[in-house]
Amino acid sequence: MTMTTYTHIVRYYECDRMGITHHSNYARFMEEARIDWMDQLGYGFERMEAEGVVSPVMAIELHFKQPTTFKDAIQIEVSVTEMTTLKITIGYTMRVGDTIVCTASSTHCFLENNRPVAIEKRFPDFYRAICDQIG
Repeated sequence: MTMTTYTHIVRYYECDRMGITHHSNYARFMEEARIDWMDQLGYGFERMEAEGVVSPVMAIELHFKQPTTFKDAIQIEVSVTEMTTLKITIGYTMRVGDTIVCTASSTHCFLENNRPVAIEKRFPDFYRAICDQIG
């Protein structure tokens, strides 16, 4: 399955006094792209949470390459860099045009009733769809 790239247009309020996108916003951009990616897989947050499973953030890492500014269209490519039955690490490559502006990753676990849940057993189709996305 070919996944489409998520686009975020930088809003004025996301910029600091120097006109540069504030670094704190990139975590939100990652979340937007991750939600879009999960929707494309057919296992959006609404579906998983309705079935009692959540995927909180365990770790996040960002590497800024170039600044972005108001109205820049940031194209965010999502990829799975690691997948186990209990957690997933997602990579993000953010570009404006051909220029990489940020690379990042986030690691999430899967919980049901505040306890770790084996996603491979709980949602085997979702697990297979994710594994199909690994490089």
